[in-house]
Amino acid sequence: MIKTLAQKELVSARRDKRFVLLGAIIVLLLAVAAVSGVVSYNQLSAERNLAQHAADHDFKSQPSRHPHRMAHYGSYAFRPKSSLSFFDFGLDTYTGTMVYLEAHQQNSANFSAVQQSGGLLRFGEMTVAFVLQWLIPLLIIFLTFNTFTQEKEQETLKVLLSQGLTVAQIANAKLQGYAKALSLIILPALLVASLFLLLANGLSIDAGFLLRLLLFLTAYLVYFFIFLAGSILISALNQHSRSALLLLLGIWITACVIMPKVTANLGSLLYQTPSKAEMDATVHHAASHGMNGHDPQDKRTAAFTKALLAKYKVDSVSQLPVNVDGLVMAEGEAYSSKVYAQEFDKLANTYHQQSNVSEWAGLLNPYLAIRYTSMALAGTDAAHYVHFLKAAEDYRYRLAQHLNHLQATKLKYHDKETRLDNSHWKNYPAFSYREPSVGWALGSHLVSVVALLLWGGLLYFFFTRLITRYFTL
Repeated sequence: MIKTLAQKELVSARRDKRFVLLGAIIVLLLAVAAVSGVVSYNQLSAERNLAQHAADHDFKSQPSRHPHRMAHYGSYAFRPKSSLSFFDFGLDTYTGTMVYLEAHQQNSANFSAVQQSGGLLRFGEMTVAFVLQWLIPLLIIFLTFNTFTQEKEQETLKVLLSQGLTVAQIANAKLQGYAKALSLIILPALLVASLFLLLANGLSIDAGFLLRLLLFLTAYLVYFFIFLAGSILISALNQHSRSALLLLLGIWITACVIMPKVTANLGSLLYQTPSKAEMDATVHHAASHGMNGHDPQDKRTAAFTKALLAKYKVDSVSQLPVNVDGLVMAEGEAYSSKVYAQEFDKLANTYHQQSNVSEWAGLLNPYLAIRYTSMALAGTDAAHYVHFLKAAEDYRYRLAQHLNHLQATKLKYHDKETRLDNSHWKNYPAFSYREPSVGWALGSHLVSVVALLLWGGLLYFFFTRLITRYFTL
C-alpha cells in the first residue's frame, strides 16, 4: 500500500505542470551554471598557472646580483583554484588572487574578481550552489505544500486512514514519492555537473578530491531532505493549502534572504575590523621597535653588533667570520614578520568571530549551515583563503632569510658591489601551494556541519515520531 501511494505521488508530480515547468527551468539554470562555472574555472586556472610560472621564471632568470637586491626584487604567489570551486564560488570573487613577496614588507592579496569587474558582479553570480541552495528548496515547496492539505480539502485522507495506514506511514510514502520525483531533476543535473568537473580536472581523481565531492553531494542531499520533510510536515499540520504555502514561503524568505543579511550585519557590528591603513600603521609602529637593517645608527643594531663582537671575541666587524649586515637584516626580518603574524592573527580572528555569528545561527537556519559547509568543501571559504595567505607569508619569510643568509656568509661587511652567481636563487624551490585536507576544511566549520546533521536528525524525528501526535484532520 505504501509503495502504491508513493508511486501515485510520483505520477502526480510528473503530471503537475508547475513541477514540470519549474523543474525544466532549474535544470536549465543548473546546466548554465555548470558550464559557465567550468569555463571560468578553466580560464582562471590557466591564467594563474601561467602567471605563477612567469613569476618563477623571472625570479630564477635574474642575472648575478647582490642578494639584498634580489630580496627587494621579490616574487609573486598566485592562489590556485580549488578543484570544486566551480560548484560554489564562495568568497573567491571577493578575495585577492596574488600576493607580492618582498623583503621587509608583508603585502595583502590583490586583484580580486570583483575589483576587476563591473558593478553587476556585486549583485551575485549564477552558480551551481546558488541553484541548489535557493531554487531547489523553492521547487520543493511548490511541489509539496498541498500534499496533505489537498487530501484534507478533498476528504480523501479519511479513506487512506480507513485502510489501516497511520499518518506517519502516509507521510513516509509521500516523502518517497516526492524524493523520486526530485531525483529525476537533481541526480542527472549533479551527475552532469560532476562530469564537467572531472573533465575540467583532466579526468584526474585523487582520494582527497573524490572525498570532497562525495561529501559535497551528501551535504546537499541532507539539505534537500530537510526542506522536503519539513514541507510535508507543515502541510500535515495545516488545514488549508493557502496557509501552508504562505508559511513555507515565509520560512524560505526568512531563511535564505533575511536572516543571512541580518546575521552578517550583526557580526560586523559586534566585531569591528580595522581598515587596511590602520592595520598597516599598527604593524609599522610595532615593527619600528625592532632592528632597522638600513639604519647603521639604530641603537638596537649597535647593541646587536656589540654582542656579536663579544661572542666571536673580536674588536671590529671586519674581523667577524660573518657579514654583520646580513645578520642584522635577518634579525630585522624575523622581528617584523613576528609582528605581522601577530596582527594578522588578530585580524583573522576578528573575521572568524564575525563569521561565527552566522555559523551559530545555522542551528536555527539550515540554509546558513549548508552555505558554510558547501564553501568549506569547495575550498572557497575564508579559512582556505587565510590558509593560502599564511602559506605565501611563510614562503616569503623563508626566501628573504635565505637571501639574508647568503649576504651574511658570502659577502664581506659593507660590500655592496659584489654580485653573487644567479645559481643561488635559480635553484631555490618555487612557491607551491597545497590545498589542506578535507578533515581540516570541515573542522574549520564544525558548527555548520553539526547544525546540518542536527537539522536532518530533527526533521527525521519529527517526521517519524511526532507527526501523528500533532496531526489534525
